Amino acid sequence: MTASQHDIDSPENLERRRHGQEVLARIDGHQGEAVIDSLAGINPAMGHHIAAFAFGDIYDRPGLDARSRQLVTLGVLTALGGCEPQLKVHIGAALNVGISREEICEALLHSAVYCGFPKALNATFAAREVFDQRDADPLGR
Repeated sequence: MTASQHDIDSPENLERRRHGQEVLARIDGHQGEAVIDSLAGINPAMGHHIAAFAFGDIYDRPGLDARSRQLVTLGVLTALGGCEPQLKVHIGAALNVGISREEICEALLHSAVYCGFPKALNATFAAREVFDQRDADPLGR
């Protein structure tokens, strides 16, 4: 590895992060940026890599549309279990990219076949929290 790969503030990495933050904002709105910002005081490199790699390099690839990527993400986070904070962010992102509440619930039910009901139940309860928060927010965020 070259030293520039470790320098999150190199011109190349700043451009990758900027691009990733644009993609993140399109998908997650303000919630994704809040996650990145929350890492600044403890692990800014983690925030950089989430923006630059996960969103700039992977989420913006042409092979899948945003809806498909979010459905995959919901299934994987459900199957992993213990990822409810991240799952809530991605449930919000799924709503942002046009996936309906019914489709989200169907995806979580479908996940139960492969990862078990306890994990799918936890994901469903996370979805309920997101839906309730959206219902309580007059702007629907």
